[in-house]
Amino acid sequence: MAGTTNFSVRMDSDIKKQCETLYGELGVNLTTAINVFLRQSLRAGGFPFDVRLERPNKETVAAMLEAERISHDPDVKHYSDVEEALRELKR
Repeated sequence: MAGTTNFSVRMDSDIKKQCETLYGELGVNLTTAINVFLRQSLRAGGFPFDVRLERPNKETVAAMLEAERISHDPDVKHYSDVEEALRELKR
């Protein structure tokens, strides 16, 4: 087994505290958690999870654009609250 070494990481102190609490509840310290992450990175050949920008699919984009259009259409019935909309649906 190879020897060990130290390295320093700058991070937000609140994030560090939250992670120490989280990993403590899992029974490991932050050093062990970081070592697990690094070992999994080697096994995966990169990040051991998806790293990507979340972008909505075409259907979601279309629904968002439709909702925006409807919200500005004066010919579309608008409701002041959920109860009013539900009463209308029960008719």
